[in-house]
Amino acid sequence: MKPRITVLTLGVDDLERSLHFYRDGLGFHTQGIIGQEFEHGAVAFFDLQAGLRLAIWKRQDIAHDAQITQTAPSPTEFTIGHNVGSKEEVDQVMEQAKKAGAVITVPAHDTFWGGYAGYFQDPDGHLWEVVWNPDWMFAD
Repeated sequence: MKPRITVLTLGVDDLERSLHFYRDGLGFHTQGIIGQEFEHGAVAFFDLQAGLRLAIWKRQDIAHDAQITQTAPSPTEFTIGHNVGSKEEVDQVMEQAKKAGAVITVPAHDTFWGGYAGYFQDPDGHLWEVVWNPDWMFAD
């Protein structure tokens, strides 16, 4: 299997609320909710970096599509790492997320490994880690 991940889909309880958080709060570009004409089809896609999108889809619709029983969500199943270019940018993103309605679970701080990071949860409890790693450089 070649690693070609193109979409990360988050299961959400309230599609409109999550759309507002990611589009209006965090500023992610989207065409909005599409597929509403299909039962279990309403979804929104957000453009991330080249070749990668974030999708939000109702948890119950994911369970239906995957033919599995929906279970209680756990915020510790995985985290999404958002890497930035400086400590100041970590602080800016954390503040933007807070203003958008995120719950700050760990304020930005110096890490034991020499970086700077903090965690927030989106309205559905998904964990995002905002990270500055002095050994990773990003071209914008």
